[in-house]
Amino acid sequence: MRKVLFMAALLAPLSLFAQEWVPSDWPVMSHYDSAHLQEIALPLGGIGTGTVSLGGRGELRDWEIMNVPAKGFNTGTSRRNAPFFAIFTRDPGGKTSTTMLAGPLYPNEYNHAFGEPVDNFGLPRFHEASFDAAYPFGQVNLSDKALPVEVKIKGFNPLVPTDADKSGLPVAVLSYQVRNISSSPLEVSVSGSIRNFIGRDSQRSDAKDNVNEYRSASGLKGIYFYSKGVPKDHQAWGTMALTTAAREGVSYRTSSKRNDWNQAILNFWDDFSADGELTERGPSGEADPMASLAVKKTIAPGATEVFTFYLTWSFPNRRGWSSVVEGNYYCNEYDDAWTAAEKIVPRIPALEKETLLFVNALNSSSYPAVVKEAALYNLSVLRSQTVFRLPDGHLMGWEGVGDNAGSCHGSCTHVWNYEVATPFLFGELAKSMRDVEFTYATRDDDGCMNFRASLPLSMAADGHSAAADGQMGCVMKVYRDWQLSGDMEFLSSHWAKIKKALSYAWVEKGWDGNQDGVMEGSQHNTMDVNYFGPNPQMQFWYMGALKAGEKMALAMKDKELAKKCRDLFEKGSAWTDANLFNGEYYEHRITDPETFEFLDMTDPDVRIPDYQLGRGCLVDQLVGQYMAHICGLGYLGDESHIKTTLGSVMKYNYVEGIGREFNNMRSFALGDESALLMASWPHGRLEVPFPYFGECMTGFEYAAAVGMLYEGQTENGLRCIGAIRERFDGARRSPFNEPECGFHYARSMASWAAVLALSDFHYSGVDKTMSFTSVPGRYFWSNGYAFGICEVSASTVKLEVLKGSVELNTLNLTGRAKPVAKKVVVPEGGSAEFTI
Repeated sequence: MRKVLFMAALLAPLSLFAQEWVPSDWPVMSHYDSAHLQEIALPLGGIGTGTVSLGGRGELRDWEIMNVPAKGFNTGTSRRNAPFFAIFTRDPGGKTSTTMLAGPLYPNEYNHAFGEPVDNFGLPRFHEASFDAAYPFGQVNLSDKALPVEVKIKGFNPLVPTDADKSGLPVAVLSYQVRNISSSPLEVSVSGSIRNFIGRDSQRSDAKDNVNEYRSASGLKGIYFYSKGVPKDHQAWGTMALTTAAREGVSYRTSSKRNDWNQAILNFWDDFSADGELTERGPSGEADPMASLAVKKTIAPGATEVFTFYLTWSFPNRRGWSSVVEGNYYCNEYDDAWTAAEKIVPRIPALEKETLLFVNALNSSSYPAVVKEAALYNLSVLRSQTVFRLPDGHLMGWEGVGDNAGSCHGSCTHVWNYEVATPFLFGELAKSMRDVEFTYATRDDDGCMNFRASLPLSMAADGHSAAADGQMGCVMKVYRDWQLSGDMEFLSSHWAKIKKALSYAWVEKGWDGNQDGVMEGSQHNTMDVNYFGPNPQMQFWYMGALKAGEKMALAMKDKELAKKCRDLFEKGSAWTDANLFNGEYYEHRITDPETFEFLDMTDPDVRIPDYQLGRGCLVDQLVGQYMAHICGLGYLGDESHIKTTLGSVMKYNYVEGIGREFNNMRSFALGDESALLMASWPHGRLEVPFPYFGECMTGFEYAAAVGMLYEGQTENGLRCIGAIRERFDGARRSPFNEPECGFHYARSMASWAAVLALSDFHYSGVDKTMSFTSVPGRYFWSNGYAFGICEVSASTVKLEVLKGSVELNTLNLTGRAKPVAKKVVVPEGGSAEFTI
């Protein structure tokens, strides 16, 4: 793939700070009261840069900026050394207060064997807190009757669909809006303190000879953190900067006392509490000296002043799942943290505006609130340590992450198959993943695609073998991304490998070795087992791949392959409906692994292979149909059977109050929570079923729920999505982190598909067509290269393009025989309205 660097046009003049930026009013999609804050952690960081999270009470947590996951990592060696912000106030009478800018502790945080229950446990806190969110915007509301101020902490990182560079910036923007609620003017100072923890991450503690340097340049003032002692090839080597664009009232200290008996924070607290100004100190001689930056202002009665800080970073030594340094794309442009601040901070006003354009558009749409929340908040996966970008721009991903390490490497095809946020919001990133799958991970000789791509990319095809669902899903995805991009060169350049990948299904004794349109062979799949014999999960992926293959073959003028795909699809589809559908849902007919003969599952003397589905009702048995609807490929089986099956999934798999259900594996729902079980057995369970049968996992639930939405079973679909989001209420789990085999799990981004289903949005850059549902409403849309709003009424259709542009041959509404309009061109910021 061609190396792509950040566009020079993005760079703003470095010295233009006419006035300090003040955040706009931000939308609120979700409000979390004081009882629902403990688990909130909103990641602040860009795609592939790492993040630090804004906690529900204003604390900074999970410092994951150094190339590895770091849940619970506070940068220090103890809970007394965590970074924090504090506020100082002084009234005309000389009364002062100093308070950590965070809300109160919960009762379950009080007890600890050594009196250190949580980070910064001994600092005064605000008594009241709440949290408002519309990702990527997070707002913490702090108040205390004993204090003369109210504070709103506003944190964000730019998120601009279609522009991965603007959405991939190594910055956390933290703005503290302080309102004077007293009747007298107040002196107010806000200070941020952090140790220089370069060399120390969640996996190792190698800080050595670290240096904090105060700088004032390019309209910025702040602390530059670097190291003289950490080796430059260390995974936690790099630089950080804490800056402000405030013109006046800035004070700092690049060190504190040595931290014997926790003297460092005491020394800072005394200094800051004296007058809200910091006094520079000489070096402490510590490996990780503490630095602080403060801004002081006077606030009139009833007035509000804003104190904004920017945390930037550059840590180039990412290894991913390789033993060698792979590097980071963002470090091409931002090779040190001060340079990052100089380049990014002047652009924040414009980037905030572009981010608001997206979030406000989605928030103003007609989709149910729970759909908008699920779709938007799971975009945080793209900014978590689940995802990174190689220096040449390729997007790579774990399945998810653990506390301090990635979980399940290789941009796993059978997991990433489910998500649709990336292609519909960042088309070029999606194409880069297809490039990994076909150019690098697919073998030249037989078309076997390594479902876990190895690194470096030159070794991507080495290691694991193929996954039936993963490989067939990739054929569907490359078709989808070709359609969305309209890029014929993209299809042409990958066509040879696409043919090989599809043909791999037909190798002797393979998935469909007899080439009858039915997968009978051993099929490794996303349940981490091999199914033997025809089953709906693999079969529908296969039929979708055949349909996509036919259409791509026709575009490439390969009539022979197109005909073969059509013939196999028609035979396979008919056979599936005739032999796997049991009147309620599709079953798995198990075969002997050696002879491929069907086994009589009713005969007690017949040995059934372990870890099969059998007659179970699988939650995502129609996942191939889910993707076919998204791709505009139509029905892969009998429409009435599809609808009946999804009704049966709801009937048999949906559980209210999962606490009464036995589960011998992992639990992602507990107690009174509702969920869709992975499988149910209305007709009797196998003795040794596939391992995950008793679990529930959000990505699978979203796929089933979206299938229901596509089939008009809207009430059931929304009920399932609502049940998921109720589990992520801030008290039990973070709203910005849906786990499966790891936190920030990639499959959870299937939630974006609900937006597609309810709008019935389809776009083809190949045919230059766009279509929406005919149901009146206001629909946000995006195709990976442009986004906007389509308003449908009984008499008109208005198409608005907020970013990018569209050129259409036809604009259509579902169920309408004639196009709404032909030859439609709408530039960025424009709109076109049509009478119907």
